This record gives sequence, structure tokens and C-alpha cells, in this order.
Amino acid sequence: MDPCLGDDEHIEDRAGRRRGVGARLYNPWWLRATVVLIFITALGSIWGTNVWLTDRFSENTRVRSELRLALYTGNLMSELQRNSVVPLLFARDPALISALNDNDFSTTSARLITAQKEIGAASIRLLDASGRVVGSTDRYLIGTNSVAAPFFVEALRSRDTVFTVSEMPSGAHEFAYSRAILSEGRTLGVIVVGADLTRLERSWAGISDAVAVTDSEGTIILSTEPRWRGLTLPQALAVRSAPSAIQRAFQVTADWTSSPADAYVQGRAVMRSEARVPFRGWRMISFTAYSSVRERVNAILALQIMGFAILLAGAFWMLSRRARMQSVAYMRESADLRALNARLTREIAERERVQKELRVAEQTMQQSSKLAALGEMSAGVSHELNQPLAAMKTYLAGARLLLQRGRPEEALSSFQRIDDLIDRMGAITRQLKSYARKGGEAVEPVDLRAAVSSALTMMEPQLRTRTIRIIRNVPRERVMVLADRIRLEQVLINLLRNAVDAVRDRREATIEISVEAAAHAYVSVRDNGPGVSDLEKLFEPFWTTKKPGEGTGLGLAISSTIVADFGGRLTAHNETEGGAVFRVELPLHLPGQPRQSLAAE
Repeated sequence: MDPCLGDDEHIEDRAGRRRGVGARLYNPWWLRATVVLIFITALGSIWGTNVWLTDRFSENTRVRSELRLALYTGNLMSELQRNSVVPLLFARDPALISALNDNDFSTTSARLITAQKEIGAASIRLLDASGRVVGSTDRYLIGTNSVAAPFFVEALRSRDTVFTVSEMPSGAHEFAYSRAILSEGRTLGVIVVGADLTRLERSWAGISDAVAVTDSEGTIILSTEPRWRGLTLPQALAVRSAPSAIQRAFQVTADWTSSPADAYVQGRAVMRSEARVPFRGWRMISFTAYSSVRERVNAILALQIMGFAILLAGAFWMLSRRARMQSVAYMRESADLRALNARLTREIAERERVQKELRVAEQTMQQSSKLAALGEMSAGVSHELNQPLAAMKTYLAGARLLLQRGRPEEALSSFQRIDDLIDRMGAITRQLKSYARKGGEAVEPVDLRAAVSSALTMMEPQLRTRTIRIIRNVPRERVMVLADRIRLEQVLINLLRNAVDAVRDRREATIEISVEAAAHAYVSVRDNGPGVSDLEKLFEPFWTTKKPGEGTGLGLAISSTIVADFGGRLTAHNETEGGAVFRVELPLHLPGQPRQSLAAE
């Protein structure tokens, strides 16, 4: 297919699309449909937003109301518990006992006033055995008789600290703790401590909620609305005149978006929350207005409506400039066609030039690929033959020395080892060919222990020239794997050689090689060198941390490929104490079972 013809068709198609755009400018039905769609979307979005936000904000308001009730309940219980221990302290006060025994109450009221300031009680009264007030923080009560008062009667009956609620003439309730004062088995009098719960009641009146506390019989004993005290909750909700607290709490506007109410106060929908006070069956109820919910929802709805209004204004603006765009579009179309023709000519010439350069680049890449493959092969051969050549040099020097000393039999063993090394070099070159083909040769059952021993024997000349502690941990039983023995030994030799280079500068150089058998077979080579700086690039070809001339960076890449051919994997990591660990993991050979591969796991 001619690429120039394809460009011509592409440009003609673009020109046709431009003409189509100009024609559509005369048919604005899609723009009107867009405006209608915006209207429908706005109505649906506003309705859905209102429902969702109303539910969400209502739930948030309910949670805040419940948390506020929990706080008020805790404050109420704290005030009650703080005053409950005071009568017991006064009942054991030697000064009060002495005053009751001697009928000397000249300093009693002053003492009670001082104690009231310290503990913050509403009032403190001391009654003698006849019920007469002989000492009080309110001097107007001194001399009055409270023999029939509940706090006096209950204290004498139980002879323990008792709590009583008494309704006062003003309609409020008095909350008092009282206790009988005993001395030598005789009742001398009663101490009465009033709890200042009206202070909590005044603090509740400063919020927007209406709060009421009922006793075990359902009678309201504390409330932000004074008219509710002494009534049951249904009677209180039926009160017609709206007090100031209720006016602050329930300023709501009835509209179609209001949620169902939990209760109605003065005909207004409110949210009712209730909590149990862990004291004598008391309960605390609060009524929260929906006004805050509606205000927040309406604010967001206003922003949403404003956004849709701006969107509609933009649509109408597009309609207003439609006529001007029609005339400009035709003028632009003719200019674009001329520009497209000129661009077509330039693109055809540029395409021909790029095709010529592409053919030259392909030939260059093929030649570079051949040179890279040749360089990698030669570098690999140099790397893998360097170690046997070094060992041969060591054995030749030893044989020459043995011949000079007249020990030919021992020299013959060195020549035999040199012959073995030559065979190994031939095997290595064959294995490098296999590495270049990315394929493995025939495998056979191999004992990992024998492979480790053979690798250590190959490394013996290098290990003798340095002070390196070799630790070998191998099991007594055979650890069989399916592999090529020469190639497996080649991997182990590469790992040992890298470990020797890593501990070159260590004073106490240590290399540990271990063989393990569990779900798979493992060979680990651990050193106490500096570790590996970049584990991610460790198995990439030509990457090395050695100085120039000391390594090509192919040993670990070749070793990783060999282990993968055997169905295993080669990994490495750094120890926290220092040094690196290279780990070869191979499938165990179990006779009668098919060969496994770790790549599938």
C-alpha cells in the first residue's frame, strides 16, 4: 500500500469533517437539546442532592445531640457524686457532734458557710433531733422546723446517706443529700447538703436545644423551660405558649423538604433524643430543631443552582454567537484547504526521506546486534576460562617445584589436575554455546553435595593463596536434583569466586556454603563482605561492581540463566549484620514424578 495515498485520503477525510461542521452550524437542534438536558439534569440533581444531604445532615445532627446528652449526663452525675460524700464527712465532724451534745450553735453557721464555699454546695443545714434548723448557710432558715421534710424523715429511717427531691413553692425542685448524726448510739440530728443542679439547668438554657430531665415516674424535675417542671413529658409538650428557650430552639420554616419529625413542640417539627441517667431511673430528653439542617442543605442547594445557572448562561451565550461563527467558519474552511494541500506536499516528501533513513537504520541495527552478540560471547569465554587458566598456572608452578625437588610422582598428580582442567575448559566452551542458544543440554540426577565438593576443589588454588575461613554445612543424606553436573558446578564456582572477591579486604574473611533440603533443594553461599549495592541490576549482563579489568559482569547473568534452565531460580539479598547471600533454589528430584519448575509457582 502506498503511504502517500493513505495521507491523501486522511487529509480529504479531515476536509470533509470540516465541511460537515460548517453544515451543522445551520442546524442547532443539538444545542437546544443540550439546554433541555441541562434543565432536566439540574432538576434531578437538585432533588437528589436535597434528599441525600437532608438525610446526612439530619443524622449528623442526631449524633451531635446524642453526644451532647452524654456530656450533660456526665456533668449531672459528677455533680451528684461530688455532693454525695459531703454528709458522711459532716456526720463524723467532732465539732458538729459537740455542738449538738452541748446545744451550743454559736459558730455552727459560720463553719457551714465556710464549708459551702469550699465544696460549692447549694446549701448546708444542720437539724437537731427534733427537726429544728440549728445551723444553716441561709440564716433565714435558722429556727424553722423541718420535722416532716422528706430529707429529715428518710435520714432517720435509713441512718445512711439518702437522696431526696422536694418540690419548692416556686415550682422548682430541691435536691438534697442528708444523713443522721449519731453519737454513742443516739441520734443527735441530721446534716442536709443541697446539690446545686439548677446551675447545670442554667448552662443548658444557653444552647439552642430544649433539655428536660425526668425522674423514675416520668415527672420533669429539671428543664430549660420553667413551665415544664412538675409536669409529665406529654403534658409539657402540650403547653401552648412558646417560651423563650423554645423560640430559640425551634425557628424552622415548614417546606416540602422537611424530614419526618420525632416530636412536635408548639406544632413545630423537632428531633427528639433520649438518654438514660444512671441514677434512680432518671432520663434526659433533648429536642433539636431542624433549622440548622435546612440552613446547611439550602446553602449547598443554592451553590448548586448557581452552578447550573452559570452553565445555562454559557449555553445561551453559545446560541448568541452562532450566527457569527457561521460566517467565520466558511472563511476558515477555504484557508484550511489551501494549508492542507501545502501540508500534503510537505508530508509526502518527508515520508520518502524518513523511509530511506529507516532502511539505513535497520541495516545499522542488524550489524550492531551481530557485534554485540560477538562481544558478549567473547567476554563470556574470557570470564569463564580465566579461573581454570589461573588454576593451571598454579599447578604448573607447583609441578615445576616438585620436579626440581625430585618428586616426580607428586608432579604427575598436578599434571593430571591440569588435564582435568583442560577437559573442564572444553566443557565450559560447550556450555557457553548452550547459553548462547538459550537452551539446556540433557540433565541427569545430580547430588548437590558432590557438586559443592567439586566446586570447592576447583576453587582450592585460589583459596590457598588467601586466609579465608570456609564453613561447609551439608546434610548426611543425598540431595538429588535434575541438572547438568558441569553447568551446576559452573554456577557454584561463579558464586564462590564472587564471594572470594567480596571478602578480599576483610581481616577475618569467612565464606559459608550450605546445602538444605525441604520442599525444594537449596544451596546458599554467604560471605561477610560489604554486600551488594544494587540488587535490582545484579543479574543484568555487563553490570559489575568490580574495577575495570577485574570482571565483565557476565558471571551472575550466565549463572541465573543456567539455574532457570534447570527449573529453579537464583536470588540474592544482603544480611543485616553485613555481607551478601546468594541462594540457588532447585526442585528436588523424586524418582517416578515428572520434572517440576519453580517458575510456575
